[in-house]
Amino acid sequence: MNRRFKRYLAAVAAVLIAIVWAFPVYWMINSSFLTPLTISGLTPTFLPFDGTLQNYRDVTADTPFFEALTMSIMVVAVALIVCLAFATLAALAISRFRFKGRKTFVLTVILVQMLPAEAMFIAQFQMISELGLLNSLAGVSIIYVAMVVPFTIWMLRGFVAGVPIELEEAAMVDGCTRLQAFRRITFPLIAPGLVASGVFAFIQVWNEFALASVLLTDDEVQTLPLWLRDIAQQSNLGAPEWGQIMAGSVLVAVPVIIFFVIVQGRMAQGLVGGAVKG
Repeated sequence: MNRRFKRYLAAVAAVLIAIVWAFPVYWMINSSFLTPLTISGLTPTFLPFDGTLQNYRDVTADTPFFEALTMSIMVVAVALIVCLAFATLAALAISRFRFKGRKTFVLTVILVQMLPAEAMFIAQFQMISELGLLNSLAGVSIIYVAMVVPFTIWMLRGFVAGVPIELEEAAMVDGCTRLQAFRRITFPLIAPGLVASGVFAFIQVWNEFALASVLLTDDEVQTLPLWLRDIAQQSNLGAPEWGQIMAGSVLVAVPVIIFFVIVQGRMAQGLVGGAVKG
């Protein structure tokens, strides 16, 4: 088997994998523009030539879509800001300072990350209930911050460790305080890492469903995954409204795609930088 034939086989395999990966996304978008009669037909419709926007009108007009969208945006914003602030300080502490219990702290961060989320549901529910924060932005944000902070600390630790401490020491010799040395030297260098960590945290919080279903039991307070669940549970004479379900899925995915497109340059830079720096 010559090298050219091997490359041909690899290219064919890559195309097949890409098709398997992309087809569900294409089918979701395509079905969101089809009428219920077309979707339930025996002949598959691969292009929505006679498509309609009625599914999008139905899911945005007859359901609390904008309330759920607002709730998701606020939860993600609070979780990202608090998580990145805590994780940056923690990564600096374990990378720049030697203190008693440092190794134990690092080990604890890893162990917490390995625990299955389902194992902590009851304890988290009881804690938030005792604080009177069920069905609230504060309650679900606290849990989401706790959920994404360990991974973010571990990811940022590599970026901070990759910045030579001699750069900060040189800045302090030139008259900067430790805080100024961090702000002027270290922070710009770890900015791609902050973006990459923020993207992973954003996706994790935005798509989270199980914890939200436990902490947000009031129908008036929902995030987008819970809103999409309610659409899927609705039925018309016992048959799911697949057009509306697909339209809702597209609406949930669009903010993630927009956010990724905005930061993808910085994210790629951060991932490559993290791979080099370890």
